[in-house]
Amino acid sequence: MNTSKLDNRLLPVLSLLFTATLWGVVWYPLRLLEGQGLSGLWSALISYGTILCVFSWVLVRDRESLLANKLPLLLMGLSAGWCNVAFIMAVLDGHVVRVLLLFYLSPFWAVCLGWIMLDERLDAKSLLVFAIAVTGAIIMLWNEDIGIPWPRDNADWLAVSSGFAFALSNVFVRRTQNVGVLLKSTASWSGVVLIAAAWIVLSHAGLPAVSNAIVLAAVALGLCGFLVMTLTVLYGVTRMPVHRSAVILLFELVIGALSSLLLTEEVVLYREWLGGFMIVTAACMAARIHAGDEDG
Repeated sequence: MNTSKLDNRLLPVLSLLFTATLWGVVWYPLRLLEGQGLSGLWSALISYGTILCVFSWVLVRDRESLLANKLPLLLMGLSAGWCNVAFIMAVLDGHVVRVLLLFYLSPFWAVCLGWIMLDERLDAKSLLVFAIAVTGAIIMLWNEDIGIPWPRDNADWLAVSSGFAFALSNVFVRRTQNVGVLLKSTASWSGVVLIAAAWIVLSHAGLPAVSNAIVLAAVALGLCGFLVMTLTVLYGVTRMPVHRSAVILLFELVIGALSSLLLTEEVVLYREWLGGFMIVTAACMAARIHAGDEDG
């Protein structure tokens, strides 16, 4: 088998699994920063602002591509920005389990948007994978004590809008196939910084009185965490249908459950293991379908 062809099949899948793993554990350093007085909004602004400062030269180097694709890149950046900021606000203000459940309606949005905007259709195998993944997510996150998974307050609506924005940003990633990953990443970082800054101004959230060490920790989280996470997710999403990447990215739920088990005193229930197993199974099936498509 040709080695380069094998790489082309596996790298997008491995990229998405890697970024899902990072997203599944990034809550922990964010929680530590918040515990030291740096709110989620300011953590996002400092982390993503640092990345944007480091990579602002990309906007100059790729200005021709930027101008040729300014509208989809603008919409992608704003979608990514709202996704991140709304999710942070929802987690801070709402019930975490409900927020996760409502956010992970994103595969459903991905299927709808992919159908409408990209003319991507689900065949029988993809539909089965999608059903297994979504069922696994519901089993994993469902709790009768938190009620029917339908928005009922501001935090819930923020979670739903965040999941929708995530799916929408991935659609624009797919529509800009001729744009380099680094330029798309810079557009995404710009969107997060813009939305976070606007939210801070509108909410009059002044900079907390924290030590320089905490600010440097947020900077390090940006350069060592969010930077890598953005590049890997954009690389993977660019190279496969959005409904398939959405299924693979659900692997984040499994990692989140495992990380909470190891890093906190939370207990993972049997239904959560069952849901996680279904998500992993669906992710493996999606990867095999992708490999088969590449062979074809």
